[in-house]
Amino acid sequence: MAENLVTYTVEDSVAVVTIAHPPVNSLNVDVTNGLSTVFAELEENKKVGAVVITGGGEKAFIAGADIRMFKDLIGKREQILAGALAMQQCFTNIENSDKLIIAAINGLALGGGCELAVACDIRIAAENAVIGVPEVKLGIIPGAGGTQRLARLLGKGKAKMMVLGGGFFNAQDAFNLGLVEKVVPVGQALDEAKKMAREFLSGGPLAIRNAKKAINEGLDMTLEDGLVHEAELVADLFMSEDVKEGIEAFFGKRPPVFQGK
Repeated sequence: MAENLVTYTVEDSVAVVTIAHPPVNSLNVDVTNGLSTVFAELEENKKVGAVVITGGGEKAFIAGADIRMFKDLIGKREQILAGALAMQQCFTNIENSDKLIIAAINGLALGGGCELAVACDIRIAAENAVIGVPEVKLGIIPGAGGTQRLARLLGKGKAKMMVLGGGFFNAQDAFNLGLVEKVVPVGQALDEAKKMAREFLSGGPLAIRNAKKAINEGLDMTLEDGLVHEAELVADLFMSEDVKEGIEAFFGKRPPVFQGK
């Protein structure tokens, strides 16, 4: 069943992953497993340089977990722990992907939907998007990485405002907060995400991979260690065929043809 809930297509080095779990693409074990399976396949696909994640239909990106299943989980600590850790691992794998990952937020992105979006490299929101982590309203907290990634993305104060308040943010407020990078008209989030992905892929795939590593891993280091890490990644790139191609293309006044090696 999981494979029917999460599907993907590939066009011009850009994969579009669609979460289709009507009516509002709620997150559950099958969706998480589907995401894990799809991203494992895409990670091995050398023709794919970028991945856009979006929600099926017109209502939602992901409108959080299916709250109806929570009744049966009360008092089952080990089951909850295992589920949270599995979801965290799924999102961490997405965050650490060698590919460029863009969230095309086409509606509701609540709870786990917000947490998935924050695990992506870039977030583009349609004007009708509503984003938030309302878990405290149920007496719980985000468990798919939200408390950690929001704090790293927004800073502690803004993250606490979101998590402790449990409020909803429209697209413009989310942009002002630094939660999304761009707001576009309704119905254009996916197209804009694909356009951005193709623009970014004009850079070298190894450069994109190392830039992500420098930023993601450097945030967990001291500034001094992060600078050394950056320098090492730059040095690694100068051992690649791609940097040779990029420099030759520059002097030849032609577009580079990167091979990812």
